[in-house]
Order: sequence, then structure tokens, then C-alpha cells
Amino acid sequence: MKLQNKTLVLFFAFLISTFAFAQKKVTSPAETVTGKINGTTITIKYGSPSVKGRAIWGALVPYDKVWRAGANDATTFETDKNITIEGKQLPAGKYSFFVIPSENESIIIFNKEAKQWGSYDYKVGSDQLRVTVKNERGDVLVEKLEYKIMETRIELLWENLIIGFEVK
Repeated sequence: MKLQNKTLVLFFAFLISTFAFAQKKVTSPAETVTGKINGTTITIKYGSPSVKGRAIWGALVPYDKVWRAGANDATTFETDKNITIEGKQLPAGKYSFFVIPSENESIIIFNKEAKQWGSYDYKVGSDQLRVTVKNERGDVLVEKLEYKIMETRIELLWENLIIGFEVK
């Protein structure tokens, strides 16, 4: 086989494999939600996993352990102005966002190290703010993890649980 033919075969093999990999569906796609609360722009970036028939709370996401509040990279929470979360001050900036869920309440964590993979390198000493909130049960199953930014509240919804907190 001539060098030119080998090069052509290699080129097409590369092209086909690249196309095949590009068609693979991402199981926990990256999502971004942006909204305004009292004139402050808030942006949350997260990986959005699906329930897929699994038990989530207390199982896939264990109780009483730090969770990245999404999939893949740690979830990030960015605010362009100082805000108050559940009555406590959070300075403007970009934070990694973690949750420590338990059966009835969850600890919400804003950590100064915004760029982290999961919660593997999480350090409590880098926390900017921690607040505890009551969990709520949802009426419908939420298949894909989502965040909602509302008029004065932010909610994390997944499976049958709502973890929400007040923002001013």
C-alpha cells in the first residue's frame, strides 16, 4: 500500500472515530442558570445528573457527607454584589457550592476555592459561609437535578427533595 493511501486510510479512521465520540450522549450535562434577586445577578453552574430509577438521598448522595451539589466539577455559585443568605452575609464573588444533606435538613456551603473537581479536595478552612436549612419534600419526581433562582429564593431540586434558601 502506498504512503498516500495509508495516510488517507488513517485520516478517515480518525474522522470516523472523532464523529463517533462526538455522538456520545453526556450523562450529566453541564447546565447554567442565571437570575436576578434584588438587582443582583446570580449564576449557578453545575453538572445535571439524572435519577435513572436510583434512590438518591441517603444512597447515591450519602447523608452527612459533603456533596458537590451536582456532577463532575464542583457546582459554582457567583454573585456580582454582596448578598445575604438566610440572614448571613456573603461577599460578591465566585464560590464552589456544596451541600451536606441529612434526612430533615441540609448544610449549604459557599467555599472560596471556586475551581474544584467534585468534593475530593474540599477543605472546611476555605469556607466563606455555611447555613443550615430545612429540607422540603416535592410533590413530583424531578428526574434531572436543577436549580431555580426565584424572586427571593434559590432552590436545588432533585428526585423528591427541595433544598432551598432565602437570598436578599
